[in-house]
Parts: sequence; structure tokens; C-alpha cells
Amino acid sequence: MVGCTGKKEGTKMNEKLSYTDHRQRIKSRYLKNGLSAFYDYEILEFVLTYAILRKDVKPVAKDLIQRFKTLSGVFDAPVQELVKIRGMGLHSAILIKLIRDCLEHYLRQHLFATDCINSPQALLRYCTASMAHCPNEQFRVIYLTAKNRVIADEILQQGTIDHIAIYPRTLAEQSLRHNAKALIFIHNHPSGDPLPSAQDRDLTRTLRAAIEPLGITVHDHIIIGKNGYYSFREQGDF
Repeated sequence: MVGCTGKKEGTKMNEKLSYTDHRQRIKSRYLKNGLSAFYDYEILEFVLTYAILRKDVKPVAKDLIQRFKTLSGVFDAPVQELVKIRGMGLHSAILIKLIRDCLEHYLRQHLFATDCINSPQALLRYCTASMAHCPNEQFRVIYLTAKNRVIADEILQQGTIDHIAIYPRTLAEQSLRHNAKALIFIHNHPSGDPLPSAQDRDLTRTLRAAIEPLGITVHDHIIIGKNGYYSFREQGDF
């Protein structure tokens, strides 16, 4: 009995040393090269080591990728779906969502510190992170000063998977409330295809016709999709 118990305890100790050493190797790789050489599941594995302390988390990370297909799919998944993965508790799911929300918050702060017109990539990074994977359409307005600094970022309306209704009067009221001198419209296509529909073009014309007589310039209308973006301004549609 004593011999058997000792063997079992020794096996547990070896397993603990094994995943402890593995975690240290992951940290060393990250400190040396960042995440550039990591597979998606290894990034998740690294994240989960800070939520699940005494367990090999590689199987959990691989199951997450298998279920949600990509790393971004995991970070965009709802908490109630994440906790369905074996080995994922609420604590781990919250950590994943916290990282996702911290990224969006970081990009938003960076956007507010830039000139949107001269730094369009900051706007695209923020809007892609915020909107590309939303299950329903959102219509967002970026309100700008005369020098194109961001005053406010606002979701003006939420819609369905393929439709959204925007009222020119609401847009005018909000623009005047923010004392905006210029606007950028952004909305997402949950289908993933950012190409504008005929309704998108009609909406753009209607909103511009309503807002520009108030002395407010519309710089662009950008459509965000998982497969890229479409800028009315870049494509010469303005």
C-alpha cells in the first residue's frame, strides 16, 4: 500500500512539474519574441494559465478554437457560450471577455487622440474591433470638431441582422447637441460583405441632405464587415 501510494503521488508530482515547466517555456517565448510565433491555440493557452492555475490548459484552448473556429471568434463569443466548453468556468470566460473589452477601450482612447481624417487607420482599427463581429447591424456616428478631433462616438441605432432604420431628425438633434462640425457614419454588415446595398446608398444621400444645410460636413460613410471595409469617400461615392 505504501509503495502504491508513493508511486501515485510521484506521478502527480511529475505531472505538476511538467505543466509548470511548460508554462515557464511559454512565458519565455513570449518575452523573447512576443506572440508572432504563437499558434492561435497557444495564445489562448497562455491567457488561460492566468485563470486556471493547476491544470494543463492546452486541451481547453484547442477545444475553444475548434468550437469558435478562430482566435477572434473565441474573443467575440458570448460568456454563456464560452462556459459550455469543458474546463472553462465563469472566471476564465470573464478573463477572455475582459481582454477583448480592454482592446476596444485602448483603441477608442487612441482614436480620441488622433485626427480622424489624417489617421484613418486608427478609426478603422477601432470600428473593426467594435463592430465587425456584431450579430446585428449598428449605425455609429463619430462627431468631430472643425479640426477633425473626436468629440463623441455614439451608436445612434441598433437594427436586425440585415436592416436598420435611421431618422434624420435624430441625427440632426444629436449632432447639434454635441456641437459637431463634421461627422463620419459607420455601420456594420453582419453578413461579412462590406459592399453597400442600394438602401445603404439611399440612406447616405438622405442623411447628408438633412445634415449639411445645418453647416455640418459629412466626411465619409464606412461599412465594416468581417471581410474588410467599404469607404464611400475612398470609392468616390461622395
